[in-house]
Amino acid sequence: MSGILDLLNSPMGKQIISGVSSQTGQSADKTGNLLSMAMPVLMGAMQRNASTPEGASGLLNAISGKHSGGILDNLGGLFEGGVDQSVTDDGAGILGHILGGKQPAVENALSQKAGMDAGSVGQILKVAAPILMGVLGKQASQNNVSDSNGLANILGSLSGGGQGSKQQSLIESFLDADGDGSVLDDVAGMLLSGSGQKKGGLGGLLGGLFGK
Repeated sequence: MSGILDLLNSPMGKQIISGVSSQTGQSADKTGNLLSMAMPVLMGAMQRNASTPEGASGLLNAISGKHSGGILDNLGGLFEGGVDQSVTDDGAGILGHILGGKQPAVENALSQKAGMDAGSVGQILKVAAPILMGVLGKQASQNNVSDSNGLANILGSLSGGGQGSKQQSLIESFLDADGDGSVLDDVAGMLLSGSGQKKGGLGGLLGGLFGK
């Protein structure tokens, strides 16, 4: 199963980056850089929430219903004429649920690392969150996931496979440190070593961004 960064580097990922870029008025390069940092952090926050029975149950209900992956089937329609308010409202709710009181600190850290104002970061995350839930929902459907163990496997695979547990530990440190930007450097290093990409692709983007 492909990880979330592999998805961003796919044709679908490029469509997502282009659409989000148009929505916010930020360049595609900056948007891609931001998403390559933000998506693993959001996925890590979902893993953290799903580590409790209540959190896993809530996430399973969401991805078997509203967030079953349909949003990915019409990305062109999603971005055409601007993303609908209902989608960004949904994204705001997802972010509030998985990040809680850490959300402002996380957005500020991402803002500093991506060289983008925090307002634009917040806008991008509100669009990215429902898409990420859709990715999770589609993977769960394709793999017939119906319990917390299956959910944990899907989340782990999307978060980086064999590197997932180390990356998750770093992301939890980032969240616990109220968005300490230095931990993002460690996450980037983990993603680079896990992907084996030193140049080009999202590995190259991360390497350039973090000076690796």
